Amino acid sequence: MRRRPRALVIVAGLLLLALVPPAAAALGQPFYVDLFRRMMIFALAALSLDLILGYGGMVSFGHAAYLGVGAYAVGILGFYGIESGFIQWPVAILASALAALVIGAVSLRTSGVSFIMITLAFAQMLYYLGISLETFGGDNGMPLRTRSRFGPLDLRNPYAFYYLVLALLALFLFLGSRFVNARFGMVIRAAKSNEPRARAIGFSPYRYKLTAFVMSGGMCGLAGALLANQTEYLTPDFMHWTRSGEIMFMVILGGIGTLFGPVVGAVVLLLLEDVLSALTAHWQIILGPFLVLVVLFAKRGLFGLVPEAGERRG
Repeated sequence: MRRRPRALVIVAGLLLLALVPPAAAALGQPFYVDLFRRMMIFALAALSLDLILGYGGMVSFGHAAYLGVGAYAVGILGFYGIESGFIQWPVAILASALAALVIGAVSLRTSGVSFIMITLAFAQMLYYLGISLETFGGDNGMPLRTRSRFGPLDLRNPYAFYYLVLALLALFLFLGSRFVNARFGMVIRAAKSNEPRARAIGFSPYRYKLTAFVMSGGMCGLAGALLANQTEYLTPDFMHWTRSGEIMFMVILGGIGTLFGPVVGAVVLLLLEDVLSALTAHWQIILGPFLVLVVLFAKRGLFGLVPEAGERRG
């Protein structure tokens, strides 16, 4: 039976993430539960971007908008006393998907730099909208009244919240795999490779790409709902273009079009930020050259260094 190195790495990676809470408890370092939970939340956001960037060639530079919309959906509902996660999280997903539908309907009629700039412009519009909402803190943001409630599942318990995020990440990795290998995913990849040819054989790339764009936005909205519960604070900075760039770099660092690559990229980038910032206030000087070296010498990202089944390394 052929070995599948990447599948083994994915399983090992998820198992290692599952072992973080008991390891942190044994070491007396509960901080790492919070740190790795934050990594997984951003990994989910990066995974949602990879579905359209890696497989559809859609370079969305405003992806953090959906992160912010999802977070604000949870915060605003909580502000008005609706604390049930069974309501908050579906609303966060639907609100982000709706925002993606509007943005995608306009931006997908263009391509190249125009597409990038339109997604960026929409994201900045939502960012400034967040600043203007004085009722919800405006530029200063506002605290989340309480974490989402799921009956007996208490998100105030750091371990319960951690394993919920891990389960969602594993679920969306599975769904993402089914998506890209299904007929729908094949059309998306065909449109990325040669859109006129895909249109010539009877497919409508615009509809397929818009559907993928909306799905990606909804998934990122769920990451925003998780992030709001993680930080217990809402701020328009969730939607700033620099956050979009950070999510995109997680995808590039881990490996575009690899599904698990964004998870690797999120973990490595955020872990390096945490370690280096503890060593020096000028940690970006160290991080920058490392990222450049990865881009230059690991063009398929860190996860791309792991061979696929049957692939030979010369």
